[in-house]
Amino acid sequence: MKKLVLYIFMGTCLMVTAQSKEEKANAYFEDFKFDKAIDLYSDLAFEKRRPSLDVIQHLADSYFNMNRYQEAVKWYEKLYSIKGKEVGESNIIKLVQSLKASMQNEKADELLRDFYTDEDRLNMMLSQKKHLDSTLGQQEKYTTTNLPFNSRKSDFGPMFFNDGLIFASARDTIKSNGELYPWNKQPYLDLYVTKPSNTNYIPEKYLENLESSYHDATLTFSWDGQTVYFTRNYLKKKNKLSANDDGLSNMQILRGTIHNNELINVTSLSFNSKEYSCGHPALSPDGKYLYFTSNMPGGFGESDIYVVDLNNDGDVLSDPMNLGSTINTRGREMFPFVNNEVLYFSSDSHYGLGGLDIFGSVISSKTEYSLPLNMGKPLNSNMDDFSFIRENKKGNGYFASNRAGGKGDDDIYRFEKVKATDCLEYSGYVLNKLTGEPIVDANVELKNSVDELVSIYRTDESGFYKIILPCNKKNTLVFSRAGFSKETVMIETGENPEASSKDNKVYLTPFDSLVEKDGDMEKIKVNPIYFEYDKSDITTRAEIELEKVLFAMETFPEIKIKIESHTDARGSDSYNLELSDSRAKSTRRYLLSKGIDADRIESAHGYGEYQLKNECVNGVKCSDQKHLENRRSNFIIVSKQVDEVRNAKK
Repeated sequence: MKKLVLYIFMGTCLMVTAQSKEEKANAYFEDFKFDKAIDLYSDLAFEKRRPSLDVIQHLADSYFNMNRYQEAVKWYEKLYSIKGKEVGESNIIKLVQSLKASMQNEKADELLRDFYTDEDRLNMMLSQKKHLDSTLGQQEKYTTTNLPFNSRKSDFGPMFFNDGLIFASARDTIKSNGELYPWNKQPYLDLYVTKPSNTNYIPEKYLENLESSYHDATLTFSWDGQTVYFTRNYLKKKNKLSANDDGLSNMQILRGTIHNNELINVTSLSFNSKEYSCGHPALSPDGKYLYFTSNMPGGFGESDIYVVDLNNDGDVLSDPMNLGSTINTRGREMFPFVNNEVLYFSSDSHYGLGGLDIFGSVISSKTEYSLPLNMGKPLNSNMDDFSFIRENKKGNGYFASNRAGGKGDDDIYRFEKVKATDCLEYSGYVLNKLTGEPIVDANVELKNSVDELVSIYRTDESGFYKIILPCNKKNTLVFSRAGFSKETVMIETGENPEASSKDNKVYLTPFDSLVEKDGDMEKIKVNPIYFEYDKSDITTRAEIELEKVLFAMETFPEIKIKIESHTDARGSDSYNLELSDSRAKSTRRYLLSKGIDADRIESAHGYGEYQLKNECVNGVKCSDQKHLENRRSNFIIVSKQVDEVRNAKK
């Protein structure tokens, strides 16, 4: 099975003599009978010197859907030669995947560079290509094993269950009165349970009362194993398919409770609709979020990944939120899985090796995700690789693939980490620089020599962290926490293991310690900056205070400021205005000379005596101390990200 199709077409091909050959071919195509459609479309293409664009499109799509990629290349290329870039991104994606599946990688890369004029999209793909190329030049991190329980039919969608594994399979031919799924001529899917560690264990049906006559597949469990979310077609009474007005029986996500080895209290989730499909549910480890795949309106491509909030009872609390353009593309994003703050999913449109590839993206928050990076070989191949899951502790796991050498259509594989030579155990504490107290849940990011994220860790209640660093590498550790500064430590390891490096302390500066509130304004905290009488030159005393501004801006490189300079009321209005403006611009020049980028200082203006803070206006006798309150320079924060950065989900 090329993928878990998100719907079933319920129409029938009424073959009557009045139909033309193309009408018959179209009917087969719409009924997912692509092999029969290919026969008729091929005849039409042969009979006509210039077949219609519809025939070329349907013939290309039919070959693509049957995994006959080399034949698909011919017809997608013909379509591209006729329409050029007007062919559309969806066809380009399929042509690229077909080329890569046919091992024509250079041609596929050239096509991508020619087609994409969107600089952001192209740069994203080039970054992904750079990462993938770097992994291909390294020793593979995993070994993969085709598992004994795979059948000659489609087996995929593994999920951990006690000491075993639950998976979807088309191996049973009895379902739905022996009917076959027209797309791949295989039985409809059922859920099975097995024990991969026991090669003699014969897979058994999972929860007999869960089974329907059509697709039952891809499930996820709550942490206690008592609540299950799973994918099924819309059904009506007597276990018959229920269709929408277009004749499609879409997929939905159901929730049920497991009691005495039976499924009870089955309900459809609130965001389901017969007008589109939802499937491939995946719970976050804390049970607060449910990720899933859908082709609902408003998405980016053929199928996107969404997320909803759940309460403690597993009820849906929010509308589905699309994960956005960092994750989703014009193609297919499917099979989400969350483990250790990383979202794993499969995509055929992010830069990969061909077909669906498995990607990983670090979760910074519910709405923020890092650039998805290809998991590389041997997890990915030139064919479809998907439904990836991994264990919490050892990092081993399972995935499905229809790559060459398998036993059936899709097979489930076990992957295990290749034992690397670890060089250095590096540990210590992340502390508040102002108070010395531990910072809980600080991020500790491990990056490689080209600044790619390798892994991410969190400090515990005592601010403690421990990282195992690989041998013969230039490692970068980046320490951060919302509301604090970011600190970087470089560690280069040698070829041989070293003694543990312990009790390393990293201090982060709290943002609030460097700023103060003045009404609605937020300013960098400084004492009055003194200038010599009638001058705007920076004095030694002024430098002491400006060092505080420099420290704040260097510690928090996201902030931008504007500089305001004020005088007291003594002297003429025009003179004070000119003098204060000169002092503001002198202050700006000083900060620029110390390496602050010009675009981080929005403006530098003097206001003379026009914004006094007290009653000491012209003609009012005041003490020197009162006048001093009006002689001030403000460094007002106009833009920041530091307080807006949210912690990654626990």
